[in-house]
Amino acid sequence: MNIAIIAHDGKKAEMVSFLMKNLDFLHLEEVSLVATGTTGTHVEEAGLKVTKVLSGPHGGDAQIASMLVEGNVQAVIFFRDPLDKHPHEPDINMLMRLCDVHNVPLATNPATAYRLLYGFDKERQENA
Repeated sequence: MNIAIIAHDGKKAEMVSFLMKNLDFLHLEEVSLVATGTTGTHVEEAGLKVTKVLSGPHGGDAQIASMLVEGNVQAVIFFRDPLDKHPHEPDINMLMRLCDVHNVPLATNPATAYRLLYGFDKERQENA
């Protein structure tokens, strides 16, 4: 299962904190992380393995959207900063729309992201 990890600049520390609190799930053999460039760098610095694409403003959101459409991303955790403007807002909206079109779970805050991971873990345990 590939989980895409994206965080706006004001949310990167919160993303790393969230990931560190959920290491048990993220270290499962069947879970892989893919992230936009700068977010991925923060995640790597925290000691987690991640595949990085371009940064969001340089096309990383679009790259993740492409992976999602091809069936190579099963969930997106995107900690957005709703109080700031982002020059690549059209790419963000496109990614979120494609999550809806392709029925891919999308979490935009820690509470929802936790529920998303909990749901996947529960499903994994039931199928074991």
